[in-house]
Amino acid sequence: MADSLKARIRDKLVRQLNEDGVPDRERDDPRQIAVEADLEALDAVAEDDPLLEELAARYLVP
Repeated sequence: MADSLKARIRDKLVRQLNEDGVPDRERDDPRQIAVEADLEALDAVAEDDPLLEELAARYLVP
């Protein structure tokens, strides 16, 4: 059974954050902040929310 789109996006975002390592609290990384915000938004929506398509276009390879 294939993972849902939401699960695939979540895996990608978590993987990106893990690859970035521990954030430097003295300097804000706008990309890392954006990924964290997208992950929070993803966790707050249902499987059929249009945000999933937007995040998929942003993070998943077409």
